Amino acid sequence: MFQWTKKGLVFDTAQRGVGGWMQHSALTPTPYRLDDDLIRVYAGFRDAEGVSRIGYVDVRAADPAIIVRVSAAPVLDIGRDGCFDDHGVILGDIVDAPGGLHMFYVGFQRVAKAKFLAFTGLAVSSDGGDRYQRVQETPILDRAQGRSTIGAVHSVIRENGRWRMWYAVGDDWETINGQPFPRYHIRYAETGDPRAMPREDRVCLLPRGSEYRIGRPRVYRLGGKYVMYFTRGNVTGEYFPGVAYSDDGIEWERRDEEFGMTLSDSGWDSRVICYPALIRQRDKLLMFYNGNDMGVDGFGVAEVNHACLDGGADVHG
Repeated sequence: MFQWTKKGLVFDTAQRGVGGWMQHSALTPTPYRLDDDLIRVYAGFRDAEGVSRIGYVDVRAADPAIIVRVSAAPVLDIGRDGCFDDHGVILGDIVDAPGGLHMFYVGFQRVAKAKFLAFTGLAVSSDGGDRYQRVQETPILDRAQGRSTIGAVHSVIRENGRWRMWYAVGDDWETINGQPFPRYHIRYAETGDPRAMPREDRVCLLPRGSEYRIGRPRVYRLGGKYVMYFTRGNVTGEYFPGVAYSDDGIEWERRDEEFGMTLSDSGWDSRVICYPALIRQRDKLLMFYNGNDMGVDGFGVAEVNHACLDGGADVHG
């Protein structure tokens, strides 16, 4: 069990944003190591209408509270009108693989009779991560039986020539105080080609008790096991991370009490902590995460010293 030390709000989007596309929020902050000195944090930044585009914030690896560079334009903009990602994109994962940096992203579309649809696209960068080009305008993880509204990949690990993927799957809605909220859970699949996703997958985690959603899985190899950080929501309004452990990445045991962080007494993460993502930094483990209202203020960071990591290449970045 880690005990995280909070280092505060690193990127305040309203104060540090660089254009109309970056008015507020920094959704699903996902760190990727550029070199020994810099960590690039990809995130979804929202405009005044709430539409998200993916950009980045480069921070000092030794002190991630120091901002070095902010992307002047989106590295991935919204999709063409009528496509699955025409109303916003957020980060799923970044994987360095033959052909360039592979970005798995979640695209949002507004439809008449549902709050939104969210499915997974793939884009590739050949310039080290400054610009990404879609490999296709259609999802790589699309609608299927039991996956009518959400198919959102958030964690990808390449092992033994296979692409192992963990994702959220949604099929209906939970009505709370007259408003619809998506119901979803976490599933797993693997493939030899991310553009050819199999129809067969496995359930990893389902909501329990008063929960109606559990998603944004981030999977790592830590201490000889697979460790998954995720975010869970219940009908009373709690939205907070949990932790699960696995020997094979498929069968999971939840130990939410081991998350090792609590809400702040006041400020940007006093009501919500969500979407944690980890990266190794020498003898530390860094966690980038969002706070209240799913990251409306930006993203922050916490750290653990002397973290015992196994298989460091699998810690994203």
